[in-house]
Amino acid sequence: MLGTFSKLKKPILETLIAILIGFIGGAVLMIIFRYDPITAYVALFQGTLLSVDGIFESLANAVPLMLTGLTFAIGVRSGYFNVGAEGQAYIGAMGAVVLAGSISLPPGIHVLATTLFAMIVGALWSLPVSALKAWRGVHEVVSTIMLNWIALYLVRYLIEYYYYEPGRAERALPALPTARYDVIGASLTTFIFVAIGFIVLTYFILWRTTLGYELRLTGSNPEAARYVGVNYVKIVFLNFFIGGLAAGLAGASQVIGRPPAWTIYKTLGNVINLGFNGIGVALIGRNHPFGIIFSSIFLGILLYGSRFMQYLGVDPDLTVAINGIIVLSLSLPELYSIIRKHIVGGR
Repeated sequence: MLGTFSKLKKPILETLIAILIGFIGGAVLMIIFRYDPITAYVALFQGTLLSVDGIFESLANAVPLMLTGLTFAIGVRSGYFNVGAEGQAYIGAMGAVVLAGSISLPPGIHVLATTLFAMIVGALWSLPVSALKAWRGVHEVVSTIMLNWIALYLVRYLIEYYYYEPGRAERALPALPTARYDVIGASLTTFIFVAIGFIVLTYFILWRTTLGYELRLTGSNPEAARYVGVNYVKIVFLNFFIGGLAAGLAGASQVIGRPPAWTIYKTLGNVINLGFNGIGVALIGRNHPFGIIFSSIFLGILLYGSRFMQYLGVDPDLTVAINGIIVLSLSLPELYSIIRKHIVGGR
């Protein structure tokens, strides 16, 4: 017990200091532009933590970030920088639209089939990255960014020409009622339990199975992994495939797990940046599945609470910048650790 506490004491202290620095940085930015930071921060937390709807909305914002954060974290644990959660979430959302909006299935079966289909197509979108990495040595950052753009325009094309809602050309077909998760409150649904369940399952795989040990060993000590005979190609494909499952599930959360629209828009406004925001979530959560749950909730609070700052007159662009300062401050300790390990330590 004491050993566990001593291990947690340093990262907890670093996180608290980073939170303080982040909020101070945001306050300085508001003062420069002649806003009252105390009033703004009070409004942020009152709107999110002191109302039931605020709590529900903050959690709803956190759900997809848990999953895209997990995608990046799995990659880092295996020594890869998977920034493809963005495109895989697009594809997962599109897969959910196809099955939930255009195919009728019995209740229960419909929501399960849609969830699994979105996860699978998200994972399949990662296969070109795996193949290029394993057999041609193409860096995953390059290939994932390229596939993000391909996914964006592919999904826009499919919505505009094939899966648009009649009379509502700005958005895709909405999910049929049989494919929707039950609403808990506001825009939070029981999808949150699916997301947390997937995170717990991923933790079990990474820390309680031989496969997970091989994944983590490849990331922490590639030379030792090769020495003990870990199959490099298998690790590459499994790493990106599991990450793709998580990102596809994140995309599905915005279609079958997020009222009132139950769909995605042609501009993908309700899916865009989920993958990139997930990187910050993973860094804040120290690339640990359970840490990601808490960091995603924190970011969900910031994202939803920023609108209450805007109600006071704080410029919307400035609230985004303030959130960015806070997230960057919280991400720096883990980012420094990754740089020291993979760049400085790799020399």
